[in-house]
Amino acid sequence: MTVTIKTTCPYCGVGCGVNATVDDVTRTVKIQGDKAHPANYGRLCSKGSALGETVGLAERLLTPKAYGQDTDWDTALSLVARTFNDTIKRYGKHSVAIYGSGQLLTEDYYVANKLMKGFIGNANLDTNSRLCMSSSVAGHKRAFGSDTVPGCYEDFEYADMIVLIGSNTAWCHPVSFQRIRAAKEANPNLKVVVIDPRRTATCDIADLHLPLASGSDTVLFNGLFAFLEVNGLLNHGYIAEHTEGFSGAITTAKAHADLMHISERCLLNPDDIILFYRWFAHTEKVMSLYSQGVNQSTAGTDKVNAIINCHLATGRIGKPGMGPFSLTGQPNAMGGREVGGLAHQLAAHMDFSNKEDVERVARFWQTDSIADAGGLPAVSLFDAVYDGSVKAVWIMGTNPVVSLPNADKVKQALKHCPFVVVSDCIAQTDTTALAHVLLPAQGWSEKNGTVTNSERRISRQRSLFKPAGQAKPDWWIMAQVAQRMGYKDAFNYQSAAQIFREHAALSGFENNREQGLRDFDISGLATLNDVDYDALTPMQWPINADNPTGKARFFADGGYYTASGKAQFIAIKPTAPIHSPSNDYPLILNTGRIRDQWHTMTRTALAAKLNQHKPEPFVEVHPNDGQRYGLVEQGLAKLTTTWGSMYARVHITSTQKNR
Repeated sequence: MTVTIKTTCPYCGVGCGVNATVDDVTRTVKIQGDKAHPANYGRLCSKGSALGETVGLAERLLTPKAYGQDTDWDTALSLVARTFNDTIKRYGKHSVAIYGSGQLLTEDYYVANKLMKGFIGNANLDTNSRLCMSSSVAGHKRAFGSDTVPGCYEDFEYADMIVLIGSNTAWCHPVSFQRIRAAKEANPNLKVVVIDPRRTATCDIADLHLPLASGSDTVLFNGLFAFLEVNGLLNHGYIAEHTEGFSGAITTAKAHADLMHISERCLLNPDDIILFYRWFAHTEKVMSLYSQGVNQSTAGTDKVNAIINCHLATGRIGKPGMGPFSLTGQPNAMGGREVGGLAHQLAAHMDFSNKEDVERVARFWQTDSIADAGGLPAVSLFDAVYDGSVKAVWIMGTNPVVSLPNADKVKQALKHCPFVVVSDCIAQTDTTALAHVLLPAQGWSEKNGTVTNSERRISRQRSLFKPAGQAKPDWWIMAQVAQRMGYKDAFNYQSAAQIFREHAALSGFENNREQGLRDFDISGLATLNDVDYDALTPMQWPINADNPTGKARFFADGGYYTASGKAQFIAIKPTAPIHSPSNDYPLILNTGRIRDQWHTMTRTALAAKLNQHKPEPFVEVHPNDGQRYGLVEQGLAKLTTTWGSMYARVHITSTQKNR
């Protein structure tokens, strides 16, 4: 007998709805897109379509292990709790850390955040979402006073111009790309501009491709900002009523706004730059979609604010078909941000920089041990493991030995760390190989909880099968350790629904104009019973007394979350160009995801058909550089940077920029 269950895809931040037809007897599942889900309306990409091929048990971690030996849950949990307590007693509370993942469900994230920041009392909890989303978080907070995504996917259909910046959307967010393509077919006036050093598959629908020099985004958008002002194309009413800081920001932008200067810094044709500027200036409904090419940069936050400045200056924000829009990388990067999954955040979009927020969360959690300052972000966290100041680390649902920058250093850090705990559903990864304790977590097909996608839409992820072996939910594992550490009353959770209710209640706790209004508020869901939680349909936050069915957009009429209630223009001074490589490293390496694989391939590589598209690591090289360095098509090349080296198959292609 089969049953069809509605759930959510566990890959990118699009958050596609999935109809999974499950056969419990054979432990198999047939996957189709959910036509009723507003994120995808039935569309799925190659990865989502192949989910049924990744639910087997051959690669699974099925039993707890301690120092290489199978053990039982009580022994493993007690070992983790005892070692964490002993480490804290001997070296202080900052000697322990948790590193999580956008693969965690919101309920998992909530318990991890509460344990580390609320009761252990330090903020050394960060996540792999740091690598892809922290720049956007910081840019939002600088401009809006809060980490608020102003728009939604529906805006794709309303827009007359979509600018894709640092995003190979066709490969990294395929369902959103399909939706944009369909919108373009339905609206002949819709222009698509792709801003990316490479000519990618996304350019297939582009009316204009700007192959700018790596790292020059702020120069390009400062130039746009200045162009709008010089040509009298600003929305002065919106600027005066709803913003602050315009004068300083435009003065800085105009200092570097000469067209030939922009052309030389960005390595772009001046005519193409002016065409883009004119299109943006004279098209009311403009969306600026950006992703890792913006975020994963030493100047990522400035890039975000350079883009936002242009939308604030024209009042094109929070209205149908217009606004800046961050394309999140992971399925629950947004949910993690909601509960404070980054080291500098508290829960429910509250912040360590606000003493009242710290006291508020402490009152709600009924703790006198709450952290009072931010902790170590991802790279710094593993640097602290490397230098020995963090002596016990718990890694959940991610493979940092492969995925973090300077991976060799991360590997060495974990090799020498006195105590490494890994919760995962996969038995053998580069990270599990270095663990002292392995805890079998439930995989996607067994997990039960919620996720939030790029447009603030909360969706249910529902279990399809009974847990494999002894696998347990991540929230349960953490709650059990917390109880053994001495925090029993605060972590006596019996279900994901119970945790969700607490999370929702915290979002509305003292959240009013008198006590400091916050954007994230799902207090309307705080009284859901278990049946209603199980049946929860996709909804966009805020969900509260004012917005009982959710809200699609923010900021069309101001209402920002800054002290003044006005958005902040940020003066952006471009950094030095990076298209002047050194003699030791004369080339620029620009990395990206491939279409059919996810992260470090521990899950997608289980699907045979997903291994056919790009079966091995490759490097794309412009023909001129290929000739200069004696490279040939399908040959092998050794790539060396200051961080390490690797071998890759050579593809000679003019889609890459010439050195």
